[in-house]
Amino acid sequence: MPKQIILAAHFPGVNNTTVWSDPASGSHIDFASFVHLARTAERGLFDFFFLAEGLRLREQRGRIHDLDVVGRPDTLTVLSALAAVTSHLGLVGTLNVTFREPYELARQLATLDHLSGGRAGWNLVTTSDAFTGENFRRGGYLDRSLRYERAAEFLRTARTLWESWPADPVPGDRDGGRYLSVPAPGAFTHHGEQFDIAGQFTVPRTPQLHPVILQAGDSHDGREFAAAGADAIFSRHGTLEDGREFYRDVKSRLARYGRRPDDLKIIPGMTFVLGDTDAEAQERAHHIRRQQVSPQTAILLLEQLWNRDLSGYDPEGPLPAENPDTSDTGISQGRAGRYADRIGTARQWRALAEEKGLGIRDLIIEVTGRQSFIGTPQRIAERMDHFVQSDAADGFILVPHLTPGGLDEFVDRVVPLLQERGVFRTAYTGTTLREHLGLGPARPVSPDAPSPVTTTVREEAA
Repeated sequence: MPKQIILAAHFPGVNNTTVWSDPASGSHIDFASFVHLARTAERGLFDFFFLAEGLRLREQRGRIHDLDVVGRPDTLTVLSALAAVTSHLGLVGTLNVTFREPYELARQLATLDHLSGGRAGWNLVTTSDAFTGENFRRGGYLDRSLRYERAAEFLRTARTLWESWPADPVPGDRDGGRYLSVPAPGAFTHHGEQFDIAGQFTVPRTPQLHPVILQAGDSHDGREFAAAGADAIFSRHGTLEDGREFYRDVKSRLARYGRRPDDLKIIPGMTFVLGDTDAEAQERAHHIRRQQVSPQTAILLLEQLWNRDLSGYDPEGPLPAENPDTSDTGISQGRAGRYADRIGTARQWRALAEEKGLGIRDLIIEVTGRQSFIGTPQRIAERMDHFVQSDAADGFILVPHLTPGGLDEFVDRVVPLLQERGVFRTAYTGTTLREHLGLGPARPVSPDAPSPVTTTVREEAA
C-alpha cells in the first residue's frame, strides 16, 4: 500500500513569498482571510492549517521592514477563532518559549485542544534575538547555547502539566455538596534548571493529551531535539536527493529515544505554480518570482548577507566588490540568522552570477527561491507522490503566493489527482490531528527518557 501524503496549508503572512501587489491579494488582518484559507484547506481534506508568529516588527537599516507594516496578529487568538468555523482541520501555531512560561502556554494550548475537539498543534521555537527580547519584561535574550536546553525542559514541563489530571475521574465522596477526589486533579511539581514550579493545573486532560508537537531546525541539535520529542519536523530540503538524506538522518535518530520511524513526520515547506501546460506553468512561475523579488526587495535581501547598507547599488547591476561585514552587529534585526559563513556564501554567489551572467536581482531570484512544484496538475501530483514514496518527505506544507485565495486552484485541480492515485484521503476518518497524521496516542512523560541535550553533549565528547 502506498504511503499517504500529509498536506498542510501555511498562511504566509508578512514575508517576501507573498505577492502583495497582485489585485487578488487580501488582508493579513481581516479574519475573513484566515477563514477563507482554512475553509479551503478543510474542503481539500488537508491535515492542518499553519500560522507563524512574529513577536516584534523586523527592522533593516533601522527602519521597519516594509512587509511588516501590515501587522502581526496573535497566533493563538486566530487559531482559537478558527476552531469555531472549522470542524476537522488541525490548527498549528508557532509559539516561542523564550519569553513565555510553561504554565501559561500549556494552559492556552490545552484550551485550544478542548475548543477544537483535539485539533491543536504547536510548532515549538526559541530565539537568541535580543532585539525581540526588548519587548518583554525579562529583557535581554536567551544565550544561544541554552536554546535547546530551555526548549527541552519547557516541553517536558508542559507535558507534566497536561498529564497532571487523571485519565478518568477518581471516585470520591459527597460531603456537604462537595465532590472529594484523591489525588487532587492537576497537582504538579517540576524542579529544573530553567523552571521551578508547583501547583495545580486548571485544565482537564484534552482529547489528544498533548497537542501535536512540531519543530523546525536543520542543525545537529535541532534534529536531535525533534527525534527526542517532536511529532513532526519542518525541512528546508527541497530537492529529492537532499530530502532523502535529511529523511534518513532524522529517522535514524529515533531508536535511541525508544521511537519508531513513523512516530516523526518530515514535512518540508513547498510552493507551487499550476498551468494548463508545463511551459505555461514555468512562465507563470517566472512572473511570480519577479513579483516576489522587486528591485527594492532584492537589495534588502542582499543586505542580509552582506550586512552593509547597499541602498546605493543598482538592483540590475553586479554584486558589490567588497566582502560582507562579518561583525556581530547586524543590519537586519528581528529575523533568524540565515548565513553561518557570510564570506563563503558570497563567494558562491559571485561564482554563480559570473557563470550565468546575473545581476543582483536575478541572482537573488535564483538563490532565494524555495523549491517549488511547477507544472500541470498531473505533473505536480506525480512529483509529490514520487517525493513521498521515495522517502524524501512524508508530506508538504504548501505556501501559496496569494493570500487568501492562493490555495483554491490546488484543492480543485491537484487534490482529486492525488486521490485517484490512492495517496490522499477522500474523507476525514478521524477527529483529532494526531489521527489525521497517522500518529499513535501521545506517550506520557518518562522520567528515565534520555534528553536530547545530554545526548548531544555525550556525542560531542565521544
